[in-house]
Amino acid sequence: MTPGADPLAGLRDWHAPAPVGWWPPAPGWWLLAALGLALLGWGVWAWRRHRRRVAPRRAALAELARLRAGFAAGGDARALAAGCSRLLRRLALSRHGRARVAGLAGADWLAFLDAEGGAGAFSGGVGRALVEQAYRPPEASAVDAEALLGLVERWIRAQGRGR
Repeated sequence: MTPGADPLAGLRDWHAPAPVGWWPPAPGWWLLAALGLALLGWGVWAWRRHRRRVAPRRAALAELARLRAGFAAGGDARALAAGCSRLLRRLALSRHGRARVAGLAGADWLAFLDAEGGAGAFSGGVGRALVEQAYRPPEASAVDAEALLGLVERWIRAQGRGR
């Protein structure tokens, strides 16, 4: 440096730092993204599991609606009782397993239905039609269809609770 020269003349002017780029993200953002993906995966898994669990019940309610429409069109009490019994047995097999349900008949079948949500209405109420209608002559077949359909619907809906 020469004497008498300005000592500040060799300094550069101030400058802003380079802008911060968006990539790569900071480690916190990576953790947040991983947590978000994990939550999304868990949500999809839980939703699919729920759909699989309620699918038999939804199908049973749709079949019950078809039985109701068939009875309204034809008025055949024997066919209604037989259809309701088949529907309940199929749902019980899918829900409770073959070992527990397949061998049940008559009073044992009605007792099972009562124990699993019937509250006594199968063995001691309109639900008896499920086992009695098959042995009645067609001209003597009479059943309170709305009460039976309501009982079957309540039993189907009860299968979704508590499990």
